[in-house]
Amino acid sequence: MITIDSSLSPATLLPQTERLWQIAAPKISRIAERFPHAAPSPVITKAGRYEPQGWTEWTRGFQYGSALLAFDATGDESLLAIGRDGTRRDMASHVTHFGVHDHGFNNVSTYGNMRRLILEGRLPGEANQLEYYDLALKASAAVQASRWSRIENGGGHIYSFNGPHSLFSDTMRSLRVLAIGHLVGAQALGENDAPINMLDRLVKHAQANATYNVYFGEGRDAYDLRGRVVHESIFNVNDGRYRCPSTQQGYSPFTTWTRGLAWVMLGYAEQLEFLDVLSDADLAPHGGRGAIETMMLRAARATCDFFIEQTPTDGIAYWDTGAPGLVQLGDYLDRPADPFNAHEPVDSSASAIACQGLLRLGRRLQQAGEREAGDRYWAAGLTTLRSLLQEPYLATDPQHDGLLLHTIYHRPRNWDYTPPGSRVPHGEACMWGDYHLLEAALYVSRLAKTQPYYAFHLPLHAG
Repeated sequence: MITIDSSLSPATLLPQTERLWQIAAPKISRIAERFPHAAPSPVITKAGRYEPQGWTEWTRGFQYGSALLAFDATGDESLLAIGRDGTRRDMASHVTHFGVHDHGFNNVSTYGNMRRLILEGRLPGEANQLEYYDLALKASAAVQASRWSRIENGGGHIYSFNGPHSLFSDTMRSLRVLAIGHLVGAQALGENDAPINMLDRLVKHAQANATYNVYFGEGRDAYDLRGRVVHESIFNVNDGRYRCPSTQQGYSPFTTWTRGLAWVMLGYAEQLEFLDVLSDADLAPHGGRGAIETMMLRAARATCDFFIEQTPTDGIAYWDTGAPGLVQLGDYLDRPADPFNAHEPVDSSASAIACQGLLRLGRRLQQAGEREAGDRYWAAGLTTLRSLLQEPYLATDPQHDGLLLHTIYHRPRNWDYTPPGSRVPHGEACMWGDYHLLEAALYVSRLAKTQPYYAFHLPLHAG
């Protein structure tokens, strides 16, 4: 269980975030040189060097998005050029990629960050490009919304790259492209010109994920532990009925792959913040504010509680809470995680995603007057981020391409690099881990400096 340090604040971590930006800038530039226009996307490091890893095309947005986040924090124009020019050159194919559910990863991290910086007044010379970024996000939202499977009781979900039968937990974080699509007035038409409503599909997907991928300790099956998350749910596409839990990257359908858990934590926390900028009239046709907020809060709190309880004291998660080798580690939840152990790898990328979910949920509850619960999540998020911003997780070696060490991509397929003489992979980075470490650092550093609040959907208008 995480040992929560309630003394931490964003200002406490500011020296560590400043150190991160100094480490990040030369690495981001080197990666841009090694993966130029039209090159394969960097995915994971092997022996310290980023390499492609074919499966689906979902990490290019994190490469250019990382440059934009680092520019945001430092004002380094060379980083802006990497992120902006890379977005313009390489991301158009991702806008119209009909084969993946990852639009909120690729396109909000690039087009969305550029849009945000323009609206914040950070890029006065780019202001005339706002319509271009809005158009890209409208198209991306429409494409993601079109990946739609109807399920029982009038519901539905955005299906994964596995096909129409597959509901992935990952998509809770990618759902943010539908939120921006709603804000910028994206329109899409289906068969017989039937309108596709972005907000309706956002709410229905969030409901399906909460119903089928999140467990609430209510006896749903023999492994129903409150806050547990399944990576994938399978449906019969003929009648829309739920069939069973499944997983692609976890140990089993009845254990919790921690990165899937983290996607759910952050996805609901962000969508709760998004609800706050919508009017009651916006939400009324989709169940109303009360019902939608209750559903999202229930899922967010359950999963955040599970993460706190099922993660070692320093906030660094092992790759799956049911990984078979964990039994060899003894009371592993009562001490800091050990990325160098001989039995199971940690996945620091799961913690980098999860810490931001804890922070956003905690802040929202604090503002709603639930101080005790809000303070707990908030402090747990800062405790986790503090661990990520120091060795052995921060990649201080300037020769290593990555920023966040000890990440895992796909343990069952054995895609992750295992150093000679070791039994489990460790010491490597991934694009989404680096991006989310930078994003969490930007989030707390903006708060420490009383700068505008960082959220994917803000600001709503040019300031």
